[in-house]
This record gives sequence, C-alpha cells and structure tokens, in this order.
Amino acid sequence: MDIQRTLLIAAIAVLSFMLVVEWAAFRQQEPAAVSAQAEQTTAPINATNGNATSLEDIPEVSPATEEAELSSGHSSDTVSVSTDVLQLTIDLAGGDIVYAALPEHYAEIDTPDEPFVILEQNRQREYIAQSGLIGKNGTDTRDGRPTFVTDHASYTLSEGQDELTVTLAYGQSREVTIYKHYRFNRGSYVVELDYEIDNRSDTDWQGVLFTQLKRDNSQDPSSQNNGMMGMQPFLGVAYRTTEERFEKLAFDKMRDKPLKLEMQGGWIAMLQHYFLSAWIPPADQQNYFSTSVTRSGDNIARYTSAAQTVAPKSSGHLTAQLYVGPKDQYALEEISEGLELSVDYGWLWWIAQPLFWLLTQIHKLVGNWGLAIIGVTLLVKIIFFQLNATAFRSMANMRRVQPKLLEIRERHSDDRAKQSQAMMELYKKEKINPLGGCLPILVQMPVFIALYWVLMESVELRHAPFFGWINDLSAMDPYFILPIIMGASMFIQQKLNPPPPDPMQAKIMQWLPVIFTFFFLFFPAGLVLYWVVNNLLSIAQQYIITRSIEKNAAKS
Repeated sequence: MDIQRTLLIAAIAVLSFMLVVEWAAFRQQEPAAVSAQAEQTTAPINATNGNATSLEDIPEVSPATEEAELSSGHSSDTVSVSTDVLQLTIDLAGGDIVYAALPEHYAEIDTPDEPFVILEQNRQREYIAQSGLIGKNGTDTRDGRPTFVTDHASYTLSEGQDELTVTLAYGQSREVTIYKHYRFNRGSYVVELDYEIDNRSDTDWQGVLFTQLKRDNSQDPSSQNNGMMGMQPFLGVAYRTTEERFEKLAFDKMRDKPLKLEMQGGWIAMLQHYFLSAWIPPADQQNYFSTSVTRSGDNIARYTSAAQTVAPKSSGHLTAQLYVGPKDQYALEEISEGLELSVDYGWLWWIAQPLFWLLTQIHKLVGNWGLAIIGVTLLVKIIFFQLNATAFRSMANMRRVQPKLLEIRERHSDDRAKQSQAMMELYKKEKINPLGGCLPILVQMPVFIALYWVLMESVELRHAPFFGWINDLSAMDPYFILPIIMGASMFIQQKLNPPPPDPMQAKIMQWLPVIFTFFFLFFPAGLVLYWVVNNLLSIAQQYIITRSIEKNAAKS
C-alpha cells in the first residue's frame, strides 16, 4: 500500500471537510422575509401606510412584563444629521434614529456615491435604534410617544468642527422640560445619548431609561453578492454577561429562549456581516438586558436602567452610547469590553488574531490589502519553511524510490501482507518516512482555516481592491482567473510528486485540481490569492529540493 499517497489524499479530504464545516458554521439560514415586504418598494414609511416611527413596542416599568404591540399613529417630522462618517435621520416622534448610512462604506463596489445603509425604516427593511423614558414620570407609554421639537431641520458637522450636538426638546409639563441630546464627534461612529431632565417642580421626577434595537427578519444587505455562494453569516443579537465577554443569540432562537440578564455595565448589539449596532450603558450602572419578538415578528434587543430620581428644582441626566458602524475590532475594544469579539473568528481565534494583526501591519507599509495578503503568505511560508522542506524531501525521496515500490507491488501482487512488509523494509533502508509528506500539510491546515475567517470577517477587506480586474478582495474573482491559476498550480505540484501506483488513487489525484478549482470559483478573491501564492512558493521550494535530491542520487 502507498501509505504516503493515501495519507496525502486523506489530508486533502480533511482540509475540504474542515472548510465545509467552517463554512457551514459561518452560514446563517436566510431569514424568511415577509413576502409582501420583499415585493414592495423602498419608499419611506409615513402615516398613511400605518407604520409610523412613533409607534413601537415600549417596555413596561417591570422589564419582565410581556410585550404588546401598539396601533398605528400619526406621522411626524424628521431631523437629518451629517458628520464625516455618519448620515442619520431622527424621528421627532420619540426621537428615534430611523436611518443611518455610512459614507465611508459604500453600498456596492460600483456605486461609490451611495453609502451603505445600516439602519432604515421603509417597505424593504425595518431596523432602527430607539430610546425613551418609562416609569412613574416617563414620557413613552403604550398610548404614544412624545413629540420633540428642535431648532433646525438639519445639522451638519462643518469643516474644522470636531463636535456636534443635536438637541430635541419636549415640554412634559409647565414645570418639567426634557431635552434629548445627541452628541457626535468627528471620525467616530459612537453617538452619545443624553436625556436631560429639567425639573422645576416641587416634587421628585422619577423615570427609567430604555434603549433598544428593533429589526425585522429581512436579509443582511452587507452579505449580498460577496462571493460566498449564497452563504449567510450570523444575523442576530450579541451581548456580554458577567461570566462571558461575548455571547450570541440568533433571531430564530429568541422567541423560545429570550434573553433576561441583569448586570452592571455590559452592552447589547445586533450583528450582521461587517457591521453592527450596539447600545452601551454607563459601565458603573446596573442594567437589565432582554430580548423579545413581537407578534408581527420583529426582533427587539434592549436594556433598561434602574429608576432614576431627579430632585425638585434641579436637573438630572440619563445617558447611553450608541455605536452604529463597521466591525472595527480595535475601535470597538476601546468602547466596551468584549464588543470587539463581534468580529468572530470562530474557534481558531487564537491563530486568526495574530494573522489579522500581521495583515494590518503589512498593510500600513504597502498600502494595498492584496499585497498585505501576499506578505502574510510569505511570512507564513518562512515560518513553516523547515517543515515544508521536510515534507518535500520526503516526497522527493518517494519519487526517487518509486520504481522499486512498483517492483515490490508487482512481485507481491497476490500477497498484501508481504507487499506492505517489503515496502516498510524499503522505507527503513532508504531512511524515508512515509508520513513525512502529509503531517506538515495537516499542521498547516489550522492556519489556512484561520486566514479564511480573517478574510471573511474583516470589514477592512470589504471592497478592498488589488490590481487589475480584482477590485474587491472580499468577493469572488469576477472572471475566475485566480481560481484557474490555482488549479493549474495544483496540477504542476502533482507533476512534481511521485505518481500513485494504485490506479484508483491516480484517478482521484488527477481530478483534485479540477475539483478544487470549481470549489474556489466562489471563494473570496483574497483567499484564492493566498492559496495561489502559497502554491507558487511551494512549487519553487519543492522543485529545488527535488532536483537537489535527484542530482545527489545520480552522483551516488
């Protein structure tokens, strides 16, 4: 039996299996959107179509109270806000953020003038960030939401301006005025929310702050047309607990297993591919986190604060932070503990994190993510140089003794036991390890899988160009040139290896380049680029080692 060749085929089979398993783990079944929702246009919703922004599911004072849906109400005006990285729309009924676009991240590779929209409320999708006051003197009840007023219909962070504050005002009574401040900073995706309670009355004002993210089950727009053969990444809720820095809860699990959690600090978020939104309360505040699903099927992730009291003739503040933007793990790490883990590299994170750091460091030097991938490939190749050299020497020696192996197979064709014994004696005599060519490949598999996750999950690679026809390393090669080169390189590698003596194994090996080429047609171009460069470097190393061994054998 050709042990080395059998194990090589087994190694490739294991690699394929691991890829499929990891791909399946990355996959989230596409949620079933309401058919009417998919067929309608994307025109903004107003009062005439019965789904105004002012009427959402408002929690009761007790966070454990069962959710109930509100009826339709009246339309309200909106306020637009523009900073260098955010374009928002605030509904004055409730003061909710009902639209958020990211001008630094465009929707499609060929529409750079259209920013990617993460929050929106229209006939195609509902995904909004809400906040309000409930409790004894709360302004948000199941009978309606407060209607705020503001000085301007639009606010813009001007050139040279680092901060912008948008203030909404609501006169709860003649003696109590509530201001809802939104504060923005240049270059930041964090929105500071500050409820200011101006209590001029003779009695205490008491209320509870709630913040929530509300989303329907529509498809993740950031994962469409990204070269994953229709695969969908995780779409759902994430949060932190006192025991774990990061937990996930898929939308389809929320109805049966809703989140109910009380802790100090923390955060709650909704994740999609490359982007997220998250409410972050003050770290020293006790909060109650929960999820629910409305009767109409919308998903809600919220937190409520402890009751706050504002004394007579004084003012008080209830604050929170809202993050709406890309999964920039280094920025998220600075906002709240565990939030950076929303960039989920799976169980191989301990390999993926150093690879990502290495990728970013090389990118700082070369300024191109494709070149950074090539740089990482070179460094990984250097790290595994000796291991690969051992494997290639084993393959070269197997190629050298191939005629003797064929002779043994023919001589003992009727006795498998003697055939195996003779082969093992030959391996011992020639000092060949039949496992030497396979084990290094198995050792390197986790690196490949980890890099797969890095390229899949890192927003930095989204719409990142390389050269020529590759204008998006996170999407598949539009002309399939890289996968074809990859298949050709696999074929060349096969020619450098000893041919399998077993006819069945030979046929399997002949088809492997074709199978892998088809498999890689739908992989992100960045991952195929890594594989191509790795193959070319392996071919060069293997060619040099094989020729050296053959020359030494000829001299002897």
